[in-house]
Amino acid sequence: MPAVQNPPEKMMFQLNLRRRGISDQAVLRAMEEIPRDAFVAPADRADAYRDSALGIACGQTISQPFVVAYMTEQLQLQKDHRVLEIGTGSGYQAAILSRLCGQVLSIERYRTLADSARARLEKAGCDNVEVMLGDGFDIPAGGGDFDRIIVTAAMEQIPESLTQRLEPGGILIAPVGPHQGVQTLVRLVRTEAGLERKELVDVRFVPALPGIAREL
Repeated sequence: MPAVQNPPEKMMFQLNLRRRGISDQAVLRAMEEIPRDAFVAPADRADAYRDSALGIACGQTISQPFVVAYMTEQLQLQKDHRVLEIGTGSGYQAAILSRLCGQVLSIERYRTLADSARARLEKAGCDNVEVMLGDGFDIPAGGGDFDRIIVTAAMEQIPESLTQRLEPGGILIAPVGPHQGVQTLVRLVRTEAGLERKELVDVRFVPALPGIAREL
């Protein structure tokens, strides 16, 4: 039998990531393995592999593929890492993380999104991801600490409640800046001397809000 070929849009998807500087082969493999079209609204499936953000339920978005790959690459994930994600959304970022680390705890403030993401992740075989309905600014104390933390919504500043949950040598990446406008991806590394901060690229994310949403 002839080899099954990827459709043209998926080939361009991978090519575009490489052209834009994504070089980590494990990240590229995860981006190839996870079906992005399964994590977008049915009406948007034809556009799933375009390098653009797409709207999902509850006024939220699924980030453009390059941003997902870039943030993932910056985390420098290892197979034994425990990762905290703030803002599950559609579940796509958590699915990518699941292929690269040991365990993912993803927190979502909208019940509708948490429930649908949980179903998508289960269908995709991402059995090392736990989706929790909760407040990303108030992580349960029993959750422990994390090797990596990724925030997928804009924070005006990174709260100490998150940085305190980083293991020594841990990395946190988050979009920081005004809720309306452009933010900057910030990468924090917990060192013996404290938190080492590096500003990366400009991005646009929906706001990270405290509390659990009353509706949806």
